[in-house]
Amino acid sequence: MEVSSYLIFDGQCEEAFKFYEKVLNGKIVGMMTWGESPMAKTAAADLRNKILHARMLIGDEALMGSDAPPDHYAKPQGFSVSLGVKDPAEADRIFSELSQNGNVTMPIQKTFWSVRFGMLTDRFGIPWMINCEQVA
Repeated sequence: MEVSSYLIFDGQCEEAFKFYEKVLNGKIVGMMTWGESPMAKTAAADLRNKILHARMLIGDEALMGSDAPPDHYAKPQGFSVSLGVKDPAEADRIFSELSQNGNVTMPIQKTFWSVRFGMLTDRFGIPWMINCEQVA
């Protein structure tokens, strides 16, 4: 069984995935617009250049997403995308880049369970947790 995060955007999926690809050293392996899909003829004109489905690999893990039709979009809440990072300096770098023009809810810092841990909502409205666990 595989568990993956699927992120829903309000028209910013392509921009967000290109940003995540750079920050997370990922690889976008698929990205289709509504206008490129078999549903192109029925897609609203303002959706045709928006993303119907995107898939990125980050190591062996997949991150997927799409742009919701405006009347179906809801602000993300009740979850965070959690990144487990082994190197504290890399955790700091990722946190710093994801938090640019976003909202830091917990600055990255040492905790009782982690060498580095922080929480933020990025500029696309996606909540993240960055965790660099202590070596046992």
